Amino acid sequence: MKVKIMQRSVYHKYAEVEIEIPNLIDEESEVHQYLIDNEDLYTGKIDDKIHEAEYEFGFGLDNDAGLDEKDNESEWRFEYGDRYGGHL
Repeated sequence: MKVKIMQRSVYHKYAEVEIEIPNLIDEESEVHQYLIDNEDLYTGKIDDKIHEAEYEFGFGLDNDAGLDEKDNESEWRFEYGDRYGGHL
């Protein structure tokens, strides 16, 4: 008789970049829309950073504030100083 032994281990990578936005943009909805309309300003940079990042054991939900989507394989978020932020 045989016994099957199994293990599931989850690893993640984390990366962040900062970009400048125009000073005239201040409202939360304007910042969010600007980031959506200008994703070319950060997607290449974040792709490079995530490629360089080391794998870490676990889901990465307990040490990255605001990153909490358990049902998605990837998650994008922004923070605007200490005022507000949200998912992209």
